[in-house]
Amino acid sequence: MSEKEMATIYLFGKKYDVPAELTIMNAMEYAGYQLKRGCGCRNGFCGACATIYRMKGQNQLQTCLACSKKVEDGMFIATLPFFPLVKQVYDINAVKPEQAVMMQLYPEIYACVGCNACTRACTQDLSVMQYIAYAQRGEFDKCADLSFDCVMCGCCSSRCPAGISHPQVAELARRLNGKYLQPQSQHLIDRVNEIDEGKCQEMIEKLMNKPLAEIKELYNTRDIEK
Repeated sequence: MSEKEMATIYLFGKKYDVPAELTIMNAMEYAGYQLKRGCGCRNGFCGACATIYRMKGQNQLQTCLACSKKVEDGMFIATLPFFPLVKQVYDINAVKPEQAVMMQLYPEIYACVGCNACTRACTQDLSVMQYIAYAQRGEFDKCADLSFDCVMCGCCSSRCPAGISHPQVAELARRLNGKYLQPQSQHLIDRVNEIDEGKCQEMIEKLMNKPLAEIKELYNTRDIEK
């Protein structure tokens, strides 16, 4: 049996030798850390494990998701309890899809200096600065489309000199787009009304009482709308 290739990493300043094929998250557990937060889905979808690191001999800080970034030899790693996002409170039924809503709720987007640090920090390779530009102009459909794969990790905001909460801006744009700009789906509206009226309750209860294996089979073989 061949020996595993190892990598020397530093977690919060302490040195560890870990298998080189591990992700940062797995390497932390290998080193003995018990992860109670910031470990979410473990597949790169929830954005909970935003992490900062730098390489030995380099001063530049890098950002990543610990669940999907593999360790590298000479990696200095640190995690933060949260990334700097400001979420404004609003009633989606009261706001309108107009440029003024961004000026009111997230005026800092107009202080963007165009450095593009947000885009370089994005763990999903999104054009963050561009979707902020769309938000500035009130083009919420374009902002929603370009930010669709955002996982709200906040890495972009951690590098922003203007203090923009990019994921929250994008979330507002997607909500405005979904509620006001996109065509309504009548069959979805009808189904929600049926659920509210209790017409689906018996079917839901029957489904919940099925064995998990049967539920999985029903899901995997379901008819998918083209």
